[in-house]
Amino acid sequence: MKRVLISMLAVLVALVCAQNLAAQHKGAGVLSGVVLGPDDKPVPHASVTYQSSAGIAPHAVHADSRGHFTITKLRTDNYDLRASGKGVYSEWEKNVAVRSGQTKSVTLHLIYAKEIPKAYTKSKAKE
Repeated sequence: MKRVLISMLAVLVALVCAQNLAAQHKGAGVLSGVVLGPDDKPVPHASVTYQSSAGIAPHAVHADSRGHFTITKLRTDNYDLRASGKGVYSEWEKNVAVRSGQTKSVTLHLIYAKEIPKAYTKSKAKE
């Protein structure tokens, strides 16, 4: 009898803990997207800088090998994002609305550089 009560108590505690964890992450939003270069191809491992639109708490993440990125656990707010890679930058994507329990998708295009790096120029021999 004692073992049954202890087992039931353990299961109850586990369920309460799991419910609390789910409730904590339920209110978070997600930003995901892809970084494209001037040639409209994904930019592997590009850096994505993001902050609230009020300029609070800037952070950065890196895209994966396919140029995709995901930012999780964001509070409901508006965010500004900018990407960079291989010496090229995107414009700021401003006021991207992130809402609780939703995933917002964005595409960041790298377009600004003093001069376009050779990694993005097509050689005339290939044309």
